[in-house]
Amino acid sequence: MTTLQPPAAAEPRPAPPPARRDRRSWTGWGFLGPFVAVFALVFLAPIAYSFYLSLFRDQLIGGTTFVGFDNYQQALQDERFWAALGRVSLFLLVQVPVMLGIALLVALALDSGRLYGRDFFRISIFLPYAVPAVVATLMWGFMYGTRFGLVGDIDDALGVSLPDPLSPGLILASLGNIVTWEFAGYNMLIFYSALRVVPHSLYEAAEIDGAGQIRVITAIKLPAIRGALVIATIFSVIGSFQLFNEPSIIRPLAPNAVTTDYTPNLYTYSLSFNGQQHNYSATVAIVMGLITMVIAYVVQLRGMRKGV
Repeated sequence: MTTLQPPAAAEPRPAPPPARRDRRSWTGWGFLGPFVAVFALVFLAPIAYSFYLSLFRDQLIGGTTFVGFDNYQQALQDERFWAALGRVSLFLLVQVPVMLGIALLVALALDSGRLYGRDFFRISIFLPYAVPAVVATLMWGFMYGTRFGLVGDIDDALGVSLPDPLSPGLILASLGNIVTWEFAGYNMLIFYSALRVVPHSLYEAAEIDGAGQIRVITAIKLPAIRGALVIATIFSVIGSFQLFNEPSIIRPLAPNAVTTDYTPNLYTYSLSFNGQQHNYSATVAIVMGLITMVIAYVVQLRGMRKGV
């Protein structure tokens, strides 16, 4: 009678020599090295240098003097800075929901499959994002003109007097219209791309259960693209606090409405290049960066919280 012998256990492979292990560990850093070098050069180094500048003050007597955190104390008491921050905060609270709402509605319409000429509408809505900010702002700025633009032509043709979009009371809404026109297509593409990867089996199950389109949107589509909604909101929050191109470009057309401290970034630019206050300008930039980082982090925590 033949007895079956258990198979012999495989002998463990000898561990690679230390020199080979060290070589493997450095291989990953070799791939990461170029990115880390560029990241440190264009991101970390400017922040470190700005913080270094914020600790000094250029005085008439004594030249550049180390003042510690006195510049930060001055920034926290600067009424012009807080007024500029209030304007971009109001801009954020109104413009971002409108822009993201439009982008989401368009993305849902494109994803529904019931929109005739879907490809044409997708390209048409995304096309403004391809227009440079300078060109877009100048184009809208001249259309806003009451003496030379579209608003002025409508006034002359109809014999009416429309509100001046470049007036101090309406300039913030006019800037919001420009930014919405520029970036609604960009956010639409984020939402639409997220909707395209939702499993069709969920739609089939909802159809079997007799769910309507509204129920499908609220119970399937919106929860499925929650991450995309959070990312788009964070990008929009950061972009609102960084508002600079549009007000600086439209300022020659509305000098009484857009001042040199209209937004925090415009205020920082004016301090540095017009007032030669480089140290205080760096301080305002650091404070604004910290505020933006905190608010963006709160939005991320709130958006990714389970059950919300």
